[in-house]
Amino acid sequence: MNKYVKSIIALTAICAAVALLLSATNMLTAPIIEKNESAAANEALLVVMPEGEDFTLMDISSYTLPETVTEVYAESTGGYVVKLTTAGYSTGMVIMCGVDATGTVTGATCLASNETLGAEKTYGEKTVGKTVADIDTVDTVASMTKTTEAYRNAVKDALNAAVILGGGSVDLRSEEEILKDNLSAVLPAAEGAFTPWFMVEELEGVSAVYVADNGSGVVFRKGEEFVLDEALSAVVVGSKTEEMDTSAYELHSSVTKVEKSSGGNYVVEIKASGFGINGDKYYDPSGEPILLRASVTPAGKIIACETLQQSETEGIGSACADPSFYTQFNGKDETNYKEIDAISGATLTTNGYKTAVGRIFETVKILEGVA
Repeated sequence: MNKYVKSIIALTAICAAVALLLSATNMLTAPIIEKNESAAANEALLVVMPEGEDFTLMDISSYTLPETVTEVYAESTGGYVVKLTTAGYSTGMVIMCGVDATGTVTGATCLASNETLGAEKTYGEKTVGKTVADIDTVDTVASMTKTTEAYRNAVKDALNAAVILGGGSVDLRSEEEILKDNLSAVLPAAEGAFTPWFMVEELEGVSAVYVADNGSGVVFRKGEEFVLDEALSAVVVGSKTEEMDTSAYELHSSVTKVEKSSGGNYVVEIKASGFGINGDKYYDPSGEPILLRASVTPAGKIIACETLQQSETEGIGSACADPSFYTQFNGKDETNYKEIDAISGATLTTNGYKTAVGRIFETVKILEGVA
């Protein structure tokens, strides 16, 4: 019994001694481990901010930052390293971006990605030295537009986050939200519900028209202003289009429908043979045409143009459905309609679209009897 008690006492003493040794070792090594871990973290941060030092992970819960921002590290001289998650062709593109105290990008790198073409591996180099004022001037990469546009937008979010964290203010609303707010400010009775009106009549100085869904009125965009105009509203409300019987005319087979407006203008719907029809050896063409329409005066001036449907390569030719592309034809005539900015990396789409617009002019001339 005494031997048993002695063994327990001895074992307890040994355990106590080991615990004391481990505690002492931990006291000695913990600062070293912490320092090494901090050095490893700083090394990753130094990739995007080579001159930075003493990075501290921030609590950003009290800030309203862009949705892409997931982490922010404050740097001792006033800069920030921002970690962001965004989506290009696929989800899960993780980017780290450094912004110095002057609001300038010091570096950007992609930490993780499910993209397929690899543009994200080096694209960050193009953003170095950029600020909020000029980040949008960084060109996207042809054939990899969606990936590089998402990357550029993430860097812009990092720059905006730095402004906010520094005590400044940034309008984080999307273009759609800004438009809705502008329209609602002019016509509150619409309760925020508007439908863009495809302009079939010439309205001097007007670039866009929005009709309230509840019938409470019409808002016109003139330059940067949104206004109400009773006389123009009467034109919009009173304008109708009627489909024409074109069987007596020899129109191009790509023309699918022609309407005429109350003001005597034509609305021509037509198929364009872009990449989907012509294709090439690098991607699989869809076999589907682009469908577009344009309203044109009898004299041959485009009032408005828009893409109705398309099946071009996503992220490349699909840009033909963006207003920034098709509204370039607004106000053009037969002499200058080809003078537009092409879609980057989508020559077949751009050329097919322009060919279709040219045929719209031919159609109007035939209908006017001047062809």
